[in-house]
Amino acid sequence: MKFKAFLTDNGVNLLEKRILPALDKMGKICHLYFTRDHAFFLHNLLNADGVQSVAQFKQQSLFHDYRISSQNDDKIAFCIDLSLLHRALRSILAIYVESRDYNSSGLQIKLVKKLPPHSTQPMPFLTFEAKGHKSAVVQDVPISKPLSRADVQELQLALESAQEMPATLVRAPELNSLQNFVDRMKHVGDVMGVSISKYGDLHLQISTTLITLGAEFRKLMVLGERADGVVGDEGLSAQTRIERAVQRGDAMNVQVSVKHFFKSLQCSLARPDAAFYGIAPHGACLIVIFQFFVPGTRQTDKSISLHCRLPVLDPGSN
Repeated sequence: MKFKAFLTDNGVNLLEKRILPALDKMGKICHLYFTRDHAFFLHNLLNADGVQSVAQFKQQSLFHDYRISSQNDDKIAFCIDLSLLHRALRSILAIYVESRDYNSSGLQIKLVKKLPPHSTQPMPFLTFEAKGHKSAVVQDVPISKPLSRADVQELQLALESAQEMPATLVRAPELNSLQNFVDRMKHVGDVMGVSISKYGDLHLQISTTLITLGAEFRKLMVLGERADGVVGDEGLSAQTRIERAVQRGDAMNVQVSVKHFFKSLQCSLARPDAAFYGIAPHGACLIVIFQFFVPGTRQTDKSISLHCRLPVLDPGSN
């Protein structure tokens, strides 16, 4: 089992300044999964208790001289502490830049086995190594024992299941304003109702015995299945419009944890260019897809993808 590659300048900036700060908010521990063509950061895919997140990168978007081999169809996966990974990356960059001992080959990342101090058993590490003309800097990040063939297959199947997309997606309003609104809502209650219609409506609501607090965002951009709004619904309340849309099959609603919803918004630290909300078939979960543009364009960067799946607290309606 071997893996080594050099991080590109774009890969270093993407991981250090955007992706790792965002993913660290999703959970301290995740699976790091390498294949011949992609690198994945996967949260909670093997359990249904928390927010699942999938960050996927074409290997060329992060690395060059990418080499991987294993007896499991060149697939390698292990658990890693993201805070340690982020700290090691920042540390080696700071030392490397400060030394001014640059080497054009850049920053290498590889899997190694080393004997830790006061131990008789070699342990696996993900190692960063920066070689200059006169010096070398090394940072080791401890990882779990790489997953077995059976465990990698289970992770792969969970990943494929997590790629299921909703029939209708609506583009979210500006993420900072949405985050501020949800931050206020989380002091009201623990459960949020989320409704999404084919008309481009996103409705959020928290209800308790004492108060009902909600927000409606209308005529948002729709991807996938869409429908025209019904004449005569304009004068109705938001709640009544959503209920009628659900009865017509033009909307779905689910209930999710307010904390889960707020946590998914932490992905805004990755500085996505847009976000879309949708409800999986049969109301299985709430899905948030973050869109990244090719720098300087309005075209989707297909080398990067990030999405979250929020477990529902109620089967919902469809």
